[in-house]
Parts: sequence; structure tokens; C-alpha cells
Amino acid sequence: MNGILLVDKPKGPTSHDVVEHLRKKLGIRKIGHAGTLDPFATGLLIVGIGWATRILEYLMKWEKTYYVKMVLGLITDTFDITGQIVEQHDVNVDQERILQVINSFVGTYKQVPPAYSARKYKGKKLYELARQGKIIRLPPREVTIYEIRDVKINGKEVSFVARVSSGTYIRSLCMDIGYALGCGATAVELRRLKVGNLSVEDAIDVFNLEREEILSKLIDPVNILTFPKVYLSEVGFKKAVEGNAVRVDGVVSFEDFSKNDIVQVIYNGKIVCLAKAERNSSFVETLKRLSRNEVILRPFKVFKE
Repeated sequence: MNGILLVDKPKGPTSHDVVEHLRKKLGIRKIGHAGTLDPFATGLLIVGIGWATRILEYLMKWEKTYYVKMVLGLITDTFDITGQIVEQHDVNVDQERILQVINSFVGTYKQVPPAYSARKYKGKKLYELARQGKIIRLPPREVTIYEIRDVKINGKEVSFVARVSSGTYIRSLCMDIGYALGCGATAVELRRLKVGNLSVEDAIDVFNLEREEILSKLIDPVNILTFPKVYLSEVGFKKAVEGNAVRVDGVVSFEDFSKNDIVQVIYNGKIVCLAKAERNSSFVETLKRLSRNEVILRPFKVFKE
């Protein structure tokens, strides 16, 4: 039982709650998720089952797209509506200024993570420390806002869709927009629409589906990963599945790759491992022509049923 599930997380449960629910419903412990969603947030949560948990680290790095609604003039300690109100201000800015400030955040800037978040400090999650009264202010880190679109302004309520780099906090983006406007802002609604090319439109509600229905929605990791594909012969498979280097005679065909690239290694339509390329793909045909059976791939993450 291995694969990727696209889950449409409802409002309320934590990402860990989703994982625990699936463990109980599916009867398997080895389940994890790629990229936490706050309890008040909804939308796409990528879940790995079985050995597919081992590829989640790569999916976490993909860009993400969110829909967010914020309220101007309100500041909470969590940067969202679930927190304690710490400041309230009048909103004396017109729509043109609001739009101008929002669009000014497109690009790269240094963002301070919220004190109430799942990021860790000395092994403990920030929200756990915050609940103990220990507020940790982490240094700002560079994030990129690739696109902001569909901005709608209705009095103090402002909504938009943002496509951002991994590690971007939309709550912090709202807060930063509010500070730039001079009145503060708090996220009141947040929905993750996409992770890379994966869409919430293809996601399922695991709380309202039976076990067999959920399992029918498992996606083979070979259809998820975007690394170049290398297809093996039986000789290559026997080497790769044991974690040994694959030489020219073990490779049947391949997509273009460069030296030191990560590639996904396929045999009989199934992913066998991830490997590091020792040569450029363009050089493989040359090695074949010269009858030089040199090492092409070095597996570093082998997947066994």
C-alpha cells in the first residue's frame, strides 16, 4: 500500500489529525504529509502512504498557490482570526492604495515567520512554545511572491490569490501588507489551491469516504515526481534494487538529464529508486558506441514493496 493522496483538508483539523485519521481508517502507520496547513486553513494537503513518505521532502519544495481573505485594521497575535486581538485601527486608505501596496509585494523579500507556527526552534514547534508563554521571534528569511491576482476589495475585507515560494507564510504576507498600509491586517480565510501542478480540484475528503474509496485514489509516485525518468533493463533493475550503481548496460532509454541531476529510475512502469546521474544523458550514446560500460547512475533512495 504505497502512493500519494491529494487530500482536501477541511477547516478545524490539524494536518497531523488528517494523518492520524488515515492511519486508523487504512490500518497503516507509515503515513506523512508534505507541508503543514493551519487548522483554520483548508485545501490541498499532500499525503504520502507507505514508502511514498520518502519522496515528500521533494514535494515540500514546490511553489504553492493560495486564496486568502484578510480584514484590514485588525491585528492578532497569530496573524489570523483564531488569535487574540492585540490592536485595532481605523482604515483610512482608498482602493487604489490598497491595490498598489498588495502588488508591491510581488517579488522577493525577507519575511518574519509567525510566532504561532509549526516551524521548530530547538526541536520544539513555535506554537507549542507560544502556548507556554515563550514567544520566539525567528529571523526573517527570503521568500518569493511570484504572482498576486484576482484582488477583490469590499470595505475592510480584501481577498486575492497568491502564488508563492515554499516556506512563505500567507498570514505573514497579510500582516506585512497591513503594516505597509499603516492599519494592520489579519487573515480570516485561507485555502491552498495548488502545490506545484497538483490541484485541490483533484483532492478528496478523507473524512467522508470509506477505506476502499480512499485507496482507489492513491496516485503512483511515478506520476507525481518531476525528475527526469530513466528506464532500466533487467540487468539494471537487479543492480538498482539493491542500491548498486547502474552501468550503461542497465539502461534502456531515458529523458534528458545532466551530470549530478536527481533522476527517477523506472522498471516495468514502477519507480525503483532515486539516483544521482554520473554522466550527462547526451554522453550515454557515446559510451554505448565505444562499448564503455561505465557507471551512469548511483542510487541513493531505493523503494522496496
